[in-house]
Amino acid sequence: MRSRRLLYLGPQEMAAYHWLGGTLAREAAFPPVETGWRQFAHYLAQHSGSAFSLLVNATDEGFHVETIPYLRGADRRLVIERRLAQTFFNPPLGAALSLGHEKNRRKDERLLLVALNNPDFFQPWLDGIRAADAALSGIFSLPLVAPALFGKLRVPPEPCLLLSVQDQSIRQSFFEKGELRFSRLTLLQHNGIGELAQVFSAEAGKLQQYLFSQRLIGRGQPLVAHILAHPGAFEAIRSRCADTPALRFNVIDVTECARRIGLKTVPQDTRAEGIFLHLLATDPPGVQFAGEDLRHGFRIARIRSLLQGAGALTLAACLLLSGKYLFDARQMAWDAEALRNEAALARREYENIVETLPRVPVDNETLKDVIDRYLAEERRGAMPTALYQEISRALQAEPAIDIDRLEWKADGAESGVTEGVGVEIRPMPENGERVTVRGTLRPGAGATVRQSLAAFGRFVDALRANANLRVEILRSPFDIASGVSLRADGSRKEETPREFELLVIREIAP
Repeated sequence: MRSRRLLYLGPQEMAAYHWLGGTLAREAAFPPVETGWRQFAHYLAQHSGSAFSLLVNATDEGFHVETIPYLRGADRRLVIERRLAQTFFNPPLGAALSLGHEKNRRKDERLLLVALNNPDFFQPWLDGIRAADAALSGIFSLPLVAPALFGKLRVPPEPCLLLSVQDQSIRQSFFEKGELRFSRLTLLQHNGIGELAQVFSAEAGKLQQYLFSQRLIGRGQPLVAHILAHPGAFEAIRSRCADTPALRFNVIDVTECARRIGLKTVPQDTRAEGIFLHLLATDPPGVQFAGEDLRHGFRIARIRSLLQGAGALTLAACLLLSGKYLFDARQMAWDAEALRNEAALARREYENIVETLPRVPVDNETLKDVIDRYLAEERRGAMPTALYQEISRALQAEPAIDIDRLEWKADGAESGVTEGVGVEIRPMPENGERVTVRGTLRPGAGATVRQSLAAFGRFVDALRANANLRVEILRSPFDIASGVSLRADGSRKEETPREFELLVIREIAP
């Protein structure tokens, strides 16, 4: 994180402070001459890693209340720049503080235009900041910081004056509803407490008259003048600052004020630079005077800081994630070791149990083979349903065929000659099934032998249409074997039922 350094530019000098956690340490002071400007540039180069904020307490300030139409974005900025140029004749440093919108149909916005009008006074210091490319967050005016003080001290939002001493000068500011309306700076000629108290009284009266002449307050309107002072000056200030019906004085202890705002460096006298510098560090105003060219270094530094922060967060996340993965890997290694121990224990228990069992009369390979064959048989689970469906399909087209008996068998690789019939049966596949079909051919009225044989042939052909079936005729309804003559005329009518027998074989997919 970049260190914070605060610059204070007054009529007499440029002072540099180091701010850290509410502690304000004065590091250097530079007079407004050539040697001071060179020393200031050297100081900036020495602390190039710091972020700077510049607080200005200058005499040549301008304040003007202006009203502009209700605008937003770029249009509002252009109108404000034009009004600043018209009011202060193109000031080198200008800004606008919003005072709210009027409660009418147009909702016009009231602005306090503020300008620092002495370019010769600011330019050498700004040139040094540009040359060093210092990380300048902004240029702030001391009276614009004062509203934060009222908020910390819980001062009522009534029209009032604030008088403070800093850098051989008295700053007098007028506030209304907690917002700045006007401010001016008066240089001090004497440093005595008595003379300082007399100046407080005189300057408060002069400012009251000026405000009335500018119609910022009404005639006889009561004002409270808050004076920041060290407890050692209370008696002198109260003896010379007498209350009147129109002006009442309230002395604020700078040491108590420092405690209330969190400043750990307690002021040793009435000078209040430390109060306003601490407020600048902790609660900066929303309005500042520096242009984008002066704030370029600060923007680059902030982007660099954001990138470094993002990199640090990414690195931390990666370290956390790698730590989690490392822990998970160790946990998995522990779990694997535990599982290996459990497996070894289970293996030893199994071996102990096996030793207590009687010996099997066959070796392990034979037993494994038998079990595998049993499981294969169980998985296959052959049923005659598919084969019966094929026979049923063939019967639907031939009403002359009646089935008397079906004998189904699976895995019967038998071969031989049918009893009483000289038909050889080819071996059945290892994974197959067969069914012996015994039935009767019942010719219709007026059917000839040839027509009956044709009906039987169509039945057999319907079965053979399925390529997975093998059909063997064990007994034909008519004796048409080779070497045996047909005993009846093929064209003769034959109405006697004729028995037949078929063997249908189907291979079962493994």
